[in-house]
Amino acid sequence: MTFATLGLIEPLLRALETLGYQTPTPVQAQAIPAVLAGRDLMAAAQTGTGKTAGFALPLLQLLTMEGPKVAANSARALILCPTRELAEQVHASVAEYAQHLPLTTYAVYGGVSINPQMMKLRKGVDILVATPGRLIDLFRQNALKLNQLQTLVLDEADRMLDLGFSEELANIYRMLPKKRQTLLFSATFSDEIRSLAGQMLNDPLSIEVSPRNVAANTVKQWVVPVDKKRKPELFVHLMRKGRWKQVLVFAKTRNGVDALVDKLQGLGINADGIHGDKPQATRQRALDRFKSSDVQILVATDVAARGLDIEDLPLVVNFDLPIVAEDYIHRIGRTGRAGNTGEAISLVCADEVNMLSAIEMLTRQTLTRKTEPDFEPEHRVPDTDASGQVVKKPKKPKKPKASGGGGGKRNLGKWVDSGDVAPAEPSIKPVRKVPVFNTGPRKKK
Repeated sequence: MTFATLGLIEPLLRALETLGYQTPTPVQAQAIPAVLAGRDLMAAAQTGTGKTAGFALPLLQLLTMEGPKVAANSARALILCPTRELAEQVHASVAEYAQHLPLTTYAVYGGVSINPQMMKLRKGVDILVATPGRLIDLFRQNALKLNQLQTLVLDEADRMLDLGFSEELANIYRMLPKKRQTLLFSATFSDEIRSLAGQMLNDPLSIEVSPRNVAANTVKQWVVPVDKKRKPELFVHLMRKGRWKQVLVFAKTRNGVDALVDKLQGLGINADGIHGDKPQATRQRALDRFKSSDVQILVATDVAARGLDIEDLPLVVNFDLPIVAEDYIHRIGRTGRAGNTGEAISLVCADEVNMLSAIEMLTRQTLTRKTEPDFEPEHRVPDTDASGQVVKKPKKPKKPKASGGGGGKRNLGKWVDSGDVAPAEPSIKPVRKVPVFNTGPRKKK
């Protein structure tokens, strides 16, 4: 099968040839004809399998062949993304595909001045890529009208709910024309997203080209048990032992990112970090330097779990496991992309056992454990498996009984060392709100 057999027009085929695209991926082969036929669509595929081209190529063709010229302050198609990084990445791909077409594209997101974005929208754009918050800001300031909208694409909608965008999605839904095409693309589809799709889509075609919530088999994964306080030391040891050249590292918190970057820089290691508190220009500069190999280690929160596309990235390290299990799939999906192979290493301590168990249950696989000599954890990480259960609970080491004076023995009771902490109770995953769309009039309070 070729892209030509999918019915794409010559300008798109020319762009794909320039980009080196030869054969459609499974998600592209199924999605492109469906979108060209005007169907609403839910498509689930592993990250790195070409989902963006799956919706962008047919969308560009539909806009070229159909519909009036875009009006001032309007958009004919809207692609919603959860993060600035993903919005930039998607827009860059769309612009490459559209290089031989008479269409305009633009990306808007928060963290930067809104005025240049308002100026750019004055003439209207055919395809607008946006984060939910900035889109609503532009709409409320009358800088954007959506009455001409033909197609809505939600890219990584599950992540939008994780980030608390449920209310924004409901507000956006009320802004849109009722007659339109709606497309949902993601690597993972939770039950909440399927409920959302039931409200937003009209008789959607469902595509799942790989088992649900399964990581790409091009990524070799394993776990290294370690005590929490020794994670930075272990990371540096593994980096030097493996002579790592380019590594994307995920930490759970912004403070964790900054602390690890400071430690690495203090050791003379070329490292940088990105998280939500950093200005957009600073984040983009760090990403660009990492892509060009000017930075060896890039430490990030989950703002980089989706949308960061680096050609042949060899290694991803989970310094901390993600709170939401689905984010593990997106994190390790930054490597092993487009047929390349990659590795994903997770440094896991005892109080992360429930997160590890959730990941193994989601991915339906028990991750191999490799204990690093001299870094064996004092607080053992309990065994887990793909059933989602903690197989064995850690045993507390026995402490010697203290003996009293005078040659006799006194029973001082059972000693408990301050380090002998039992594993945390299973964490309760926060319930993600699914927006309930009500297009009727609101009742006054």
